[in-house]
Amino acid sequence: MKPEDKNELLLLKAKKKLRNLKIFYIHLVGYFVVVALLSYNLYIMSGPYKPFFQWFDICILVAWTAFIVIHGWNVFRGKIFFKKDWESKKIREFMETENQTKRWE
Repeated sequence: MKPEDKNELLLLKAKKKLRNLKIFYIHLVGYFVVVALLSYNLYIMSGPYKPFFQWFDICILVAWTAFIVIHGWNVFRGKIFFKKDWESKKIREFMETENQTKRWE
């Protein structure tokens, strides 16, 4: 494989990841807007159909929350906070900075 092809392939992968991340953030903003509207709807609801609409709104909230969690998991691929790779990377960084300061002393 030529280096140009490899760079082009890496660029396409990076663009795909960026697109997925943008779509997730748009989905997340839409989720927060709908949660706010449904919460307001639950607050102001009254009348004979109140139990049905409460049940319906809560079902929407639960389902969309599950979808947003799954979508986020797929986008970040489990790369949430403080994984082992992150810890080892930080340890290496601290060791390198410690070695650099000892050289100058």
